[in-house]
Amino acid sequence: MLVRPAQGYAGDVSPQLAWAWVQAGEAQLVDVRTDAERTWVGFVPDAHALAWKQWPGMAMNPEFDAGIQTLGAGGQKLVLLCRSGVRSIAAAQRATELGLQAYNILEGFEGDPDANAHRGLMGGWRMRGLPWRQS
Repeated sequence: MLVRPAQGYAGDVSPQLAWAWVQAGEAQLVDVRTDAERTWVGFVPDAHALAWKQWPGMAMNPEFDAGIQTLGAGGQKLVLLCRSGVRSIAAAQRATELGLQAYNILEGFEGDPDANAHRGLMGGWRMRGLPWRQS
C-alpha cells in the first residue's frame, strides 16, 4: 500500500512511507501531539512540533493554522503524526482546507491499544523501529 485514499485530505500513509518521504526531502514531518505527549512518551528528532490541541483540556491550538501554513509554504507534502492516527486526520483535513497537501500517518506514534489497553505493541512509529527519542 502506498497511499490510501481519504475523505477531505490527501490520504493515509504508513509510518514507513512517511519516513521515506521525509528522508528523500519530499515531505515535512509534523507532530501534532501535545507538548506533554512529546516530552513524556517520546518524539521524532527533527519533526516539527505543532500541537493540534493543547493540554490540559485539549482545546484547539489557536496557532495551528498559521504554523501549518508556514510549514507548507514551500509546497512540500506534510505528513502528520499523532498518538494513534486520529487527531492527525482532523489536522490533515484542516491543512487541506488551507490549501496544503497533507497526509495522515496511520497507526500514529504509539499504535492501537492491545487487549490490556497498552499501546506501543500493535503498530505505530516506535514499534516499526523508526527514529525516536525520549526526554
